[in-house]
Amino acid sequence: MESLSNNDGGAYKKGNGSLINHGGDYAPSASACASTSASASTSASSERPSAALQGRSLSGSLSPAECTKVTSILIACESSRPIHLLVAMATSRAGFVDDEVRRLAWPILLAHDVKTPTETEASQAWQDLPRHKDEDQVELDVNRSFIYYPKNESGEQLDRRKAQLSAVIIQVLRQYPMLSYFQGFHDIVQVFLLVLGVDHAAEAVSHLALLRIRDFMLQSLAPSLAHLQLLPAILSAVDPMLCQHLSQTQPFFALAATLTLYAHDIQEYGDIARLFDFLLAHGAVVSVYFFAIIVLSRREELFEIPAEEPEMLHSVLSKLPKPLDLEALISKTMEVFTEHPPEKLPFGAWSKISPFSVLKTTRESIGMQNLQAGLDLFAMQALQLRRAELRAQILAMLWKYRRPATNFGLVVFVGVVSIWLRRGGMSNGIPGFVSRKLLDFFRLIRHN
Repeated sequence: MESLSNNDGGAYKKGNGSLINHGGDYAPSASACASTSASASTSASSERPSAALQGRSLSGSLSPAECTKVTSILIACESSRPIHLLVAMATSRAGFVDDEVRRLAWPILLAHDVKTPTETEASQAWQDLPRHKDEDQVELDVNRSFIYYPKNESGEQLDRRKAQLSAVIIQVLRQYPMLSYFQGFHDIVQVFLLVLGVDHAAEAVSHLALLRIRDFMLQSLAPSLAHLQLLPAILSAVDPMLCQHLSQTQPFFALAATLTLYAHDIQEYGDIARLFDFLLAHGAVVSVYFFAIIVLSRREELFEIPAEEPEMLHSVLSKLPKPLDLEALISKTMEVFTEHPPEKLPFGAWSKISPFSVLKTTRESIGMQNLQAGLDLFAMQALQLRRAELRAQILAMLWKYRRPATNFGLVVFVGVVSIWLRRGGMSNGIPGFVSRKLLDFFRLIRHN
């Protein structure tokens, strides 16, 4: 019987919202679950056990209805076009139900093939790659991991898990050194490690980093902050009065939650695994909608705080309420997302988002992009950021050294530089050359 290995001699499964050690306890086999499904339904999909079910061990607390759903999900995983079926299952109550199911469904949503242990071992050459600049910070954060789950593990077991977590993160960073680590990334990766196991986590996290949370792993924080600017637009579309009440409060209160896909704030393993089912099945923008729904659910509480106290509102909004009714929030998120899609949000909010942002590149591409697409988009997004940074530097220098006699010439010069930037003048190491020429130009202005 196959179980979710933790690679240190035990087997851990999700049951009743937490990780439990099965040891030698009985857990119903997947084929038994399929038999339950077959007896509960006369549909063709339930009359035969999926090949993916064979030999797998599911959580011992599954009801007949959950067994039916598990069978449908695993059959969907084997179909030629599984994405729309998996999206529907991930969005419905309880999501993918069990970690064994997630081990099959998550890689499909992330568009990668699960490697065999032999192939995974062959890829261990990452250990010989140069150190990533952020590895020291990784170690500091990993030491603070696994605070809330798994439960009832010894110090030795937790140390092994931390070593595995560190290895997964560093493998991804060394293989893709252009990625910038951010504090909270380890919160996301520990969920992937617990669900997929150490043999398969790194490949999944690589796809996640480049295709789903790429905006958070650039050198600039600007793309991450752009996500937050959609919040006022969503709130205005749904509840203009609440949006006005919060208008003096910048949406930075949502940064920690959205940056970590809520893994930093949600303390129950079963809850965060279930939420990941939902988030992985939809475009990145849905995470922002989800936070907006949390804000809307606190309407009465927020109106009790004066709008003239933005610091207090920020403090309240930066902490998620407990407990979270995930199923109600997910249902409401999809309702609002359908009624007010990003393209129709007020203030022209969607038009201000970069075309290379994951907010847009995941809009209709769940399960269809590969790592090369992620690398290409990363390069284009990084180039766009460098152009914006250089343009800002030029404008700042123009303002500092402005002279009435040279205003017209400066305007023309900025126009020429802007056109040049748009035509790709930032590529192939040119930024250093341009910067030197610009400095020479401004020195000339300054001394004239």
